[in-house]
Amino acid sequence: MTTKTPPEEINKADILKKQVVPKWYAIYTHPRAEKQVHARLIEVDVETYLPLQKTYRQWSDRKKLIEKPLLSSYVFVKVIPVEFPKVYKAEGVVKFVSFEGHPVAIPQKQIDNLRLLIDSNAEVEVTSEKFEKGDEVEVIMGSMIGLTGELIKIGRKKRVIIRIDKLEQNIVLTIPVTFLRKL
Repeated sequence: MTTKTPPEEINKADILKKQVVPKWYAIYTHPRAEKQVHARLIEVDVETYLPLQKTYRQWSDRKKLIEKPLLSSYVFVKVIPVEFPKVYKAEGVVKFVSFEGHPVAIPQKQIDNLRLLIDSNAEVEVTSEKFEKGDEVEVIMGSMIGLTGELIKIGRKKRVIIRIDKLEQNIVLTIPVTFLRKL
Protein backbone atom coordinates (compact mmCIF):
# COMPACT_ATOMS: atom_id res chain seq x y z
CA MET A 1 0.00 0.00 0.00
CA THR A 2 1.42 3.36 -1.00
CA THR A 3 0.50 6.64 0.54
CA LYS A 4 0.12 9.72 -1.57
CA THR A 5 1.50 13.04 -0.51
CA PRO A 6 -1.15 15.73 -0.29
CA PRO A 7 -0.83 18.35 -3.10
CA GLU A 8 -0.13 21.14 -0.59
CA GLU A 9 3.05 19.36 0.60
CA ILE A 10 4.25 18.63 -2.95
CA ASN A 11 3.94 22.28 -3.90
CA LYS A 12 5.88 23.36 -0.80
CA ALA A 13 8.66 20.87 -1.59
CA ASP A 14 8.88 22.08 -5.22
CA ILE A 15 9.00 25.70 -4.11
CA LEU A 16 11.82 24.96 -1.66
CA LYS A 17 13.82 23.18 -4.38
CA LYS A 18 13.42 26.12 -6.75
CA GLN A 19 14.70 28.67 -4.24
CA VAL A 20 18.24 29.57 -5.17
CA VAL A 21 20.68 31.14 -2.75
CA PRO A 22 22.25 34.35 -4.11
CA LYS A 23 26.01 34.16 -4.66
CA TRP A 24 28.71 36.77 -5.10
CA TYR A 25 29.99 37.42 -8.62
CA ALA A 26 32.59 39.85 -9.90
CA ILE A 27 31.63 42.13 -12.74
CA TYR A 28 34.05 44.00 -14.93
CA THR A 29 33.22 47.67 -15.56
CA HIS A 30 34.35 50.34 -17.95
CA PRO A 31 37.51 52.09 -16.69
CA ARG A 32 36.85 54.47 -13.79
CA ALA A 33 33.13 53.62 -13.73
CA GLU A 34 33.11 51.49 -10.58
CA LYS A 35 31.35 54.02 -8.32
CA GLN A 36 28.70 54.84 -10.94
CA VAL A 37 28.01 51.14 -11.62
CA HIS A 38 27.80 50.50 -7.87
CA ALA A 39 25.24 53.32 -7.46
CA ARG A 40 23.18 52.20 -10.50
CA LEU A 41 22.99 48.62 -9.26
CA ILE A 42 21.86 49.76 -5.81
CA GLU A 43 19.09 51.78 -7.52
CA VAL A 44 17.74 48.58 -9.11
CA ASP A 45 17.92 46.67 -5.79
CA VAL A 46 21.02 44.59 -6.52
CA GLU A 47 23.24 43.89 -3.51
CA THR A 48 26.72 45.15 -4.37
CA TYR A 49 30.11 45.51 -2.75
CA LEU A 50 32.71 47.99 -3.96
CA PRO A 51 35.87 47.84 -1.83
CA LEU A 52 37.16 51.41 -1.54
CA GLN A 53 40.60 52.33 -0.27
CA LYS A 54 41.37 55.70 1.33
CA THR A 55 44.48 57.28 -0.10
CA TYR A 56 46.01 60.74 -0.38
CA ARG A 57 46.22 62.38 -3.81
CA GLN A 58 48.67 65.17 -4.44
CA TRP A 59 47.77 68.02 -6.77
CA SER A 60 49.98 71.01 -7.48
CA ASP A 61 48.07 73.17 -4.99
CA ARG A 62 46.75 70.70 -2.40
CA LYS A 63 46.73 67.21 -0.95
CA LYS A 64 43.39 65.47 -0.51
CA LEU A 65 42.17 62.21 1.05
CA ILE A 66 40.08 60.32 -1.51
CA GLU A 67 38.41 56.93 -1.76
CA LYS A 68 39.38 54.91 -4.80
CA PRO A 69 38.40 51.36 -5.77
CA LEU A 70 40.79 48.73 -4.39
CA LEU A 71 40.36 46.63 -7.54
CA SER A 72 40.21 48.79 -10.66
CA SER A 73 37.22 48.04 -12.92
CA TYR A 74 35.66 45.44 -10.58
CA VAL A 75 32.43 45.53 -8.57
CA PHE A 76 30.97 42.55 -6.71
CA VAL A 77 27.27 41.67 -6.91
CA LYS A 78 25.26 39.16 -4.90
CA VAL A 79 22.58 37.78 -7.18
CA ILE A 80 20.89 34.65 -8.43
CA PRO A 81 21.33 33.68 -12.12
CA VAL A 82 17.91 34.99 -13.18
CA GLU A 83 19.06 38.47 -12.07
CA PHE A 84 22.07 38.50 -14.45
CA PRO A 85 20.15 40.49 -17.12
CA LYS A 86 19.33 43.19 -14.54
CA VAL A 87 23.06 43.52 -13.81
CA TYR A 88 24.01 43.57 -17.51
CA LYS A 89 21.52 46.41 -18.14
CA ALA A 90 23.30 48.75 -15.72
CA GLU A 91 25.25 51.35 -17.67
CA GLY A 92 28.99 50.81 -17.31
CA VAL A 93 28.89 47.03 -16.84
CA VAL A 94 31.08 45.25 -19.39
CA LYS A 95 30.75 41.59 -18.35
CA PHE A 96 30.69 39.07 -15.54
CA VAL A 97 34.04 37.52 -14.73
CA SER A 98 33.58 34.07 -16.21
CA PHE A 99 35.28 30.77 -16.83
CA GLU A 100 34.43 28.73 -19.92
CA GLY A 101 31.60 31.13 -20.72
CA HIS A 102 29.87 30.92 -17.33
CA PRO A 103 29.98 33.55 -14.56
CA VAL A 104 32.12 32.34 -11.66
CA ALA A 105 30.81 32.63 -8.10
CA ILE A 106 33.18 34.25 -5.59
CA PRO A 107 33.23 32.45 -2.21
CA GLN A 108 31.76 34.41 0.71
CA LYS A 109 35.09 33.94 2.55
CA GLN A 110 36.91 36.01 -0.09
CA ILE A 111 34.37 38.83 0.16
CA ASP A 112 34.79 38.70 3.95
CA ASN A 113 38.59 38.89 3.50
CA LEU A 114 38.20 41.97 1.29
CA ARG A 115 35.97 43.63 3.90
CA LEU A 116 38.52 42.80 6.59
CA LEU A 117 41.28 44.38 4.52
CA ILE A 118 39.30 47.54 3.83
CA ASP A 119 38.31 47.92 7.50
CA SER A 120 41.93 47.55 8.68
CA ASN A 121 44.58 50.24 8.75
CA ALA A 122 47.02 48.12 6.76
CA GLU A 123 48.93 49.50 3.81
CA VAL A 124 47.46 47.60 0.86
CA GLU A 125 48.89 47.29 -2.62
CA VAL A 126 47.15 45.53 -5.53
CA THR A 127 49.06 43.76 -8.28
CA SER A 128 48.22 41.38 -11.11
CA GLU A 129 51.68 39.79 -10.91
CA LYS A 130 51.70 35.99 -10.72
CA PHE A 131 53.22 34.63 -7.50
CA GLU A 132 54.72 31.26 -6.65
CA LYS A 133 52.62 29.12 -4.35
CA GLY A 134 53.58 29.46 -0.71
CA ASP A 135 52.34 28.48 2.72
CA GLU A 136 48.72 29.11 3.63
CA VAL A 137 48.71 31.41 6.66
CA GLU A 138 46.24 33.08 8.98
CA VAL A 139 46.64 36.43 10.73
CA ILE A 140 46.40 35.80 14.48
CA MET A 141 47.13 39.30 15.83
CA GLY A 142 46.36 42.89 14.90
CA SER A 143 43.44 44.52 13.13
CA MET A 144 43.26 41.81 10.44
CA ILE A 145 42.87 38.81 12.75
CA GLY A 146 41.22 35.92 10.94
CA LEU A 147 42.47 36.92 7.47
CA THR A 148 43.87 33.98 5.52
CA GLY A 149 46.12 34.00 2.51
CA GLU A 150 49.25 32.84 0.81
CA LEU A 151 52.64 33.81 2.23
CA ILE A 152 55.47 34.91 -0.07
CA LYS A 153 58.79 36.64 0.44
CA ILE A 154 59.64 39.76 -1.54
CA GLY A 155 63.08 41.17 -0.76
CA ARG A 156 63.45 41.44 2.99
CA LYS A 157 59.75 41.75 3.72
CA LYS A 158 57.24 38.98 4.32
CA ARG A 159 53.90 39.72 2.70
CA VAL A 160 50.51 38.04 2.76
CA ILE A 161 48.96 37.50 -0.65
CA ILE A 162 45.20 37.16 -0.87
CA ARG A 163 44.42 35.66 -4.24
CA ILE A 164 40.95 36.46 -5.58
CA ASP A 165 40.03 33.41 -7.65
CA LYS A 166 39.36 33.99 -11.35
CA LEU A 167 40.08 37.74 -11.21
CA GLU A 168 43.80 37.52 -11.99
CA GLN A 169 44.32 40.01 -9.14
CA ASN A 170 46.29 39.74 -5.92
CA ILE A 171 46.13 41.93 -2.85
CA VAL A 172 49.49 42.47 -1.18
CA LEU A 173 49.95 43.85 2.31
CA THR A 174 52.88 44.06 4.68
CA ILE A 175 52.44 42.77 8.22
CA PRO A 176 54.87 41.46 10.85
CA VAL A 177 55.67 37.75 10.57
CA THR A 178 54.89 37.35 14.27
CA PHE A 179 51.23 38.13 13.44
CA LEU A 180 50.97 34.96 11.31
CA ARG A 181 50.53 31.27 11.90
CA LYS A 182 50.81 28.47 9.38
CA LEU A 183 47.59 26.59 8.57
